[in-house]
Amino acid sequence: MASPRNDRRGQKKPKEFKEELLAIDRVTRVTAGWRQLRFRAVMVIGNGKWKAGLGTGKSWEVVDAIAKAITNAKKNLIDVNIVDGTVPYDLKVKYKAANVMLHPASKWTWIIAGWAVRKVLAVAGYKDILGKRYGSSNLINNAKATLKALSSYK
Repeated sequence: MASPRNDRRGQKKPKEFKEELLAIDRVTRVTAGWRQLRFRAVMVIGNGKWKAGLGTGKSWEVVDAIAKAITNAKKNLIDVNIVDGTVPYDLKVKYKAANVMLHPASKWTWIIAGWAVRKVLAVAGYKDILGKRYGSSNLINNAKATLKALSSYK
């Protein structure tokens, strides 16, 4: 019997979304008697055209945490605006302590940005863009600030 990811000839079906792993963290909670160890996964997904989302998931196993994060990210998809592979105009957005600046770039500049910002822009489908983060170095807040910036176009 073929798995749900394979078609009848054994070839894999293409995935609906590009998936990028931002972080896997060990989370320990101390209870009466022992420590409980779980894993938290942060995933960014996008279809490479007009949608992007961020999700987190926690579980006792890394694989389960990643699966939960992907499911959560699919629930939090936003529409983004892409004009010739870049953003239409400059943006500065603040989310909690994270500040993100996005600037349109000319052809063949590629994506020049920090870790979390670059991953979000890549899965969203941007080709040429400049990004800079200020303030917080928290990956989740920087990714959320980037998504807030991409969804704030008029």
